[in-house]
Amino acid sequence: MTQIDPKAVVDPSADLGEDVTVGPFSVIGPDVQVGAGTHIGAHVVIHGPTRLGRNNRIHPFASVGDAPQDKKYAGEPTLLEVGDDNVIREYVTLNRGTPEGGGVTRLGDRNWIMAYSHVAHDCRLGNDITFANSASLAGHVDVEDHAILGGFSLVHQFCRIGAYAFCGFGSVINRDVLPYTTVSGHMAEPHGVNVVGLRRHGLSPERIRELKRAYKLIFKSGKRLDEALVELREKARENPDLARLVAFIEASNRGILR
Repeated sequence: MTQIDPKAVVDPSADLGEDVTVGPFSVIGPDVQVGAGTHIGAHVVIHGPTRLGRNNRIHPFASVGDAPQDKKYAGEPTLLEVGDDNVIREYVTLNRGTPEGGGVTRLGDRNWIMAYSHVAHDCRLGNDITFANSASLAGHVDVEDHAILGGFSLVHQFCRIGAYAFCGFGSVINRDVLPYTTVSGHMAEPHGVNVVGLRRHGLSPERIRELKRAYKLIFKSGKRLDEALVELREKARENPDLARLVAFIEASNRGILR
């Protein structure tokens, strides 16, 4: 059964699923949907329009679904969507979208968002992502599946973080981070393939070797990026990992960290 602490404030129009728990002093506003099995700790504030999936865990003092921090925003009804099985730790802030950015901030499933992290308006996060403490995204950032952002990482607006990428603690990122790679520093620079992460996710030694060869072609060969892409496209015809790299580069608007 849904359990709402008597000290919590829940708007009558909020839609809470089965087995939802709401801790003391939490505030859930109108136009909020909370999926079954979700636990909302003490002192959490959830503004709408917000849609939360099933079995999420929201820890004390998180701010979920508040208005975007954008001076152009004029109160339009934008949205925050959160999938299933996410862990949102203390003091995390998740803002809704803006009309200019499509109107939606979206998180997928099974993400681990640690204390004091910030996801700004119009960001799109995939699945199985980890944010260490105080990692922060500016607006319109895309983060693909299995990426990791170290503590105090900062990502400039409109950047993309590729799948399986690892961003070291304190990274300052102002361009796109290629899938499968490791970056760190202020400003961030590439430092090879994320071998440890790829092994943990079950990539075979041969797949990792091919990614290392691609990394050397892009970053170490001395070739221009367009020249490296010609060679990569040929290899990518029968290699899905390389095809992902090629597609990511071709879709880049800000350019890649290189």
